[in-house]
Amino acid sequence: MPGLFELIIIGFISIFFTVIPFWMICSKAGFPGWISLAVLTPVLNIVLLFFLAFAEWPALRHLPQQERSEI
Repeated sequence: MPGLFELIIIGFISIFFTVIPFWMICSKAGFPGWISLAVLTPVLNIVLLFFLAFAEWPALRHLPQQERSEI
């Protein structure tokens, strides 16, 4: 059974490998990066995935309509 120190290390590693990629995805999509912290909450992580999948990304607003439909 791992001790407290090992659990803390595993927690930081798992946070690093989940929050950082979502932070980058949200930033590149044009959303604030702090919404990636929703990944840490059990129900909000699924809501965030659906939000990113179906929301109109602010980063794509400057593209013409024809190029947006191709993406």
